[in-house]
Amino acid sequence: MPKAIIIEKPGDSSVMQLQDIKLGKPRKGEVTVRATAIGVNFIDIYQRTGLYPVPTPFTPGGELCGVVEAVGAGVTDFKVGDRVACGTAGTGCYAEKVNLNAGMLVKVPKQISDEVAAAMMLKGMTVQYLIRQIYKVKKGDTILVHAAAGGVGLILCQWAKSLGATVIGTVSSPAKAKLAKAHGCDYPIDYTKTDFVKKVRSITKGAMLPVVYDSIGKDTFPASLDCLRKFGLFVTYGNASGPVPAFPPALLAQKGSLMMTRPTLFNFVSTPQELRAVANDLMKVVKSGAVKIEVNHRYALKDAAQAHDDLAARKTSGSIVLIP
Repeated sequence: MPKAIIIEKPGDSSVMQLQDIKLGKPRKGEVTVRATAIGVNFIDIYQRTGLYPVPTPFTPGGELCGVVEAVGAGVTDFKVGDRVACGTAGTGCYAEKVNLNAGMLVKVPKQISDEVAAAMMLKGMTVQYLIRQIYKVKKGDTILVHAAAGGVGLILCQWAKSLGATVIGTVSSPAKAKLAKAHGCDYPIDYTKTDFVKKVRSITKGAMLPVVYDSIGKDTFPASLDCLRKFGLFVTYGNASGPVPAFPPALLAQKGSLMMTRPTLFNFVSTPQELRAVANDLMKVVKSGAVKIEVNHRYALKDAAQAHDDLAARKTSGSIVLIP
């Protein structure tokens, strides 16, 4: 009988318990995937704590790589034995086996390992919409990436650098600054020691930035707005330190008729066609070597609570995977 992490009610990491589950046959349009590696992301913590409410009981995790073990009626794109990856399941992936809608899956090229595939889908597709759709980063741009040494940050720095951008990034330690710099961040700033707004002003000679990518939330607001030039775009896509506090829209006018968006990946991959287009763009830059996915931390599935604690405490860098 396969095992999965079950959360009966929101709470701290101790609410995650490894239990036996009954997994039926895949329904119409589904496939059964035996997980070989499972991605861990901040959204999993948001769901576990109740910040992003999810009906309980549930199994967390929206990202994995695995092998197709069974195919439901009507599925023509996949067969038993295919290596597949998913980054948009929402929940259900902290499991040895799971039934997933085939429309959420993409085939994994042989050049990409299971761990890399599991670690790159949610974060990599997030980067794709951030820098290729929300704001199209181009040669000559200077951008700011908060949490530059995190899973999304390392991918974003590399991809933006490959497009010809100058990348400024905030980090929380000298070690993370070194890591970010090795992955395309031209100017890593340790925000615990340096005022990043002043540093951005210095680097840009007062011109400031067209876009800021912010996954931190409360701790970097409203300073992120002060890094933008007139008509600049503030992209807030995460809440690692807590949500951005409520503020009057007039603040955006006062700071230069700024624009702000709070996007989510699921709006950019709402159809199988959109999903595969975004995933293929990601796989292309990974296969080319322009973007390297750093899987720096591995935990057994039973140790998912420790993985959450380490991620929340910012003790990790790059990507985390659970091994069933």
